[in-house]
Amino acid sequence: MTRATGVITGMSVSHRQADVREIESAAATDQHAVVDCLLEEEAVAEAFALQTCNRVEAYVVTDSADAGRAVLEEYAAEIPDSVIEWLDHEASLRHLMRVAAGLESLVIGEDQIIGQVRDAFEDARTAGGIGPVLESAITKAIHVGERARSETAINDGVVSVGSAAVELAAAEHDIDGATATVIGAGEMATLSAKALDARTDVDQLFVVNRTVEHAERVLDSVSVDGDSLDMSDLEQAVTTADIVISATGTTEPVVDSALLADAGETIVLDLARPRDVPERVGQLSGVTRYDLDALKSVTEETRAQRRDAALEVEQLIEKAFEELLTQYKRKRADEVISAMYEGAERHKAAELQKAFAKLDLDEGEREVVESMADAIVNKLLAPPTSSLRDAAEDDDWSTINTALRLFDPSLEGETPPIEEFVTDAPGSETDREIVQDRFDD
Repeated sequence: MTRATGVITGMSVSHRQADVREIESAAATDQHAVVDCLLEEEAVAEAFALQTCNRVEAYVVTDSADAGRAVLEEYAAEIPDSVIEWLDHEASLRHLMRVAAGLESLVIGEDQIIGQVRDAFEDARTAGGIGPVLESAITKAIHVGERARSETAINDGVVSVGSAAVELAAAEHDIDGATATVIGAGEMATLSAKALDARTDVDQLFVVNRTVEHAERVLDSVSVDGDSLDMSDLEQAVTTADIVISATGTTEPVVDSALLADAGETIVLDLARPRDVPERVGQLSGVTRYDLDALKSVTEETRAQRRDAALEVEQLIEKAFEELLTQYKRKRADEVISAMYEGAERHKAAELQKAFAKLDLDEGEREVVESMADAIVNKLLAPPTSSLRDAAEDDDWSTINTALRLFDPSLEGETPPIEEFVTDAPGSETDREIVQDRFDD
């Protein structure tokens, strides 16, 4: 029996509805572990997870939307529903494109997110979570993200959380001649170092990391004078700095109150998740602490500046969404068509066998009869094949219902329930109700 291709159900906890603490609480150990966990559920055919500083998301492909929602609700049982955005099939497709294009980022149009989507895609593939449905959805999202950056001005100006953090520091404080320390050597830390380098205000830069060679690579990417240090030099690097940006991937705090107790006037920007700098550090005399939540003022200004570019990206997304939806719909119709042809082939083979048993035909004559049978089947099924594909693209599930009644893909005298073929098919609820009602008549 042919079944529906499968539908995507998603959940998102992001900066739009949650603060840093809530996003931290929703996060798992890593993306690979999330996919492994979701694939353990019998109803899940495919799974994908995306975890960044500003979002924790999970997607599953199941036979029905209800099954997908049930799986994700169980997975997210400890997460307050008030911070979860639930996404059905079509909403998931749109959302993934918006995420990859940077429209859902804290800094609209940021470049970092498209690389994070690619990495999450590879993590899910390695875990065995990527099948035909998510393959199409995520590759299309990445393609849209690339086009958004090459064809529009969506990433002009402030393009990362790191650069937004530096802009915030410069807007709120006099950083002329400042000494800066960046803790970490990953992508966020590198972007922060480059943002500091882009400002003439900063005179010296220290990069601190557990592996000095990695810190050296960050320092090599900028032109400002500085030094690469290991974690044993952290106290010196922090206490001598006017600006401290921490963006490590550790699970424990890196900069505590004791480290900054006698540091004097210091701007501390915590860009990590989980957080590197406890909130209590901001209570120290002379220390001003900012975290990801504090960047919203900068990002809102950026969002306003990029409004026109965002509209262009929205148009790209809408076109890509329609293309992808058409692709999914045709796949659903193709399943019905495939079942129809398979059934016809079975019956053709059975009838040919009966005829050959009664006739004394040589090999050439058998080939002529077989060719005639093939031609009859193809001519009979060609018109409904074309109509079914057009009907699926137009959300015309009543036509698909009629074809099922006329041609009966099972060809065994009993028409299977419509939900076996169009479970949660994209289209209006009314269309599907009409189809089901006609089946129930």
